[in-house]
Amino acid sequence: MNLDQFKPLTVYTIYIASTPEKVWEALTSAEFSRQYFFGNAVEVKPRLGGAFIVRTPDGAMHISGEVLEYDPPLRLSVTFNVNWPELIEKLGPTLVTYEIEAVGDAVRLTMSESHDRPLSDDILAGGRQGWPAILSGLKSLLETGKAPQIKMAPPAQMLAALKAMGIKTP
Repeated sequence: MNLDQFKPLTVYTIYIASTPEKVWEALTSAEFSRQYFFGNAVEVKPRLGGAFIVRTPDGAMHISGEVLEYDPPLRLSVTFNVNWPELIEKLGPTLVTYEIEAVGDAVRLTMSESHDRPLSDDILAGGRQGWPAILSGLKSLLETGKAPQIKMAPPAQMLAALKAMGIKTP
């Protein structure tokens, strides 16, 4: 995979009253992620080439990928492929990168979602709806000990765009 082909199409930066180590743990721990990631558990094999998996609350694999950069507690980069039929084949892989930087009494967390080809705003709508909720939940959890329970479904325009491309969704 040529990482130079990947261009960020979605980027979020948030500031969290925490430490880089705690932010890292929240991003890479199944126990933490269940609390802010819609009940999903993030599993990371802590090495380059290790597996990156996100499991739904019932244990099914929802997202699979590979660890491409692993530099605790500063940078994590993974392929992030939703396990819907034909999605990766037609849309290509997704690269998600977290950059963690201490800034005074806080941490600047920058998350980018990159792709190896141009994608429409309709296709990107799912991530652009989901990432702010996930990152807000992570911030709330680390700052207050409790993440809000945010309910949402995939955006209609994304589902329609996928259907128009012949991609089946659950």
